[in-house]
Amino acid sequence: MKREVGAVLDVEITAATTLEFQIAVAPHPDTEVYEALSFVLDGQHIQPMEISGAHGNRIHKFDAQPGQLHVEYSATVIGQTHPAPVSEYDLSMYLRPSRYAEADKFYGFAATEFGSFVESADLLEKVSSWVGTRLSYVPGSSDPIDGAVDTLLAGAGVCRDYAHLVVALLRAVNVPARLVAVYAPGLSPMDFHAVAEAYVEDHWRVVDATCLAPRQTLVRIATGRDAADTAFLDNHKGSINLNNMIVTAVVDGNLPVDPVDDLVSIR
Repeated sequence: MKREVGAVLDVEITAATTLEFQIAVAPHPDTEVYEALSFVLDGQHIQPMEISGAHGNRIHKFDAQPGQLHVEYSATVIGQTHPAPVSEYDLSMYLRPSRYAEADKFYGFAATEFGSFVESADLLEKVSSWVGTRLSYVPGSSDPIDGAVDTLLAGAGVCRDYAHLVVALLRAVNVPARLVAVYAPGLSPMDFHAVAEAYVEDHWRVVDATCLAPRQTLVRIATGRDAADTAFLDNHKGSINLNNMIVTAVVDGNLPVDPVDDLVSIR
């Protein structure tokens, strides 16, 4: 499998700040990865610090003065990597409530809705289908600070909202779950995409309740408790405007068929 992904961002910096980007793909052992990344502020190239985070998250950080910042990233990934490793720390951390996936507020509700599904694979399919049929995908319908409870009450959201609700419900029935930012070939409209990962049958399995892109072609960018850990851009101290963003993600050949009840790992 050959996947080509990338992003172009134009950021207006209106007050001196520190920026952190998570747009570069995570390490993909045993694959061929060719990539290019550039940050240009008012015609001057910036060399960022690369910080290696948990699960291979790559944070590119630098201080920036006011001006026009142009960011370009491209990567070609040839082959598929192994399913993400699982640690005992992961299985503990990803059962806990977090900022945008407030699992503790869903304990009673989730037990009533899904407590009869003993097999983890069945539970995964039921939660994914439940969220997918009860939410409407409506761009602009949610705020960046909305959590899973807000999403359920609103009945609408975008990919990160779907993923937060899936993660919260799974944690509430004792299935470790986390959020993953990905490039998603086949996604329409094209953007950075967010999906959930759940620990089922000894592996991390990807859940995308939006069903907007085949899970078999996803390319991992960042992994964490929720969107607080995986945002493509964080701004600290100053102020910015994101004036333009273009995301691309394609795969050679035809997109695969993706039945919702299949167990799939991001590779």
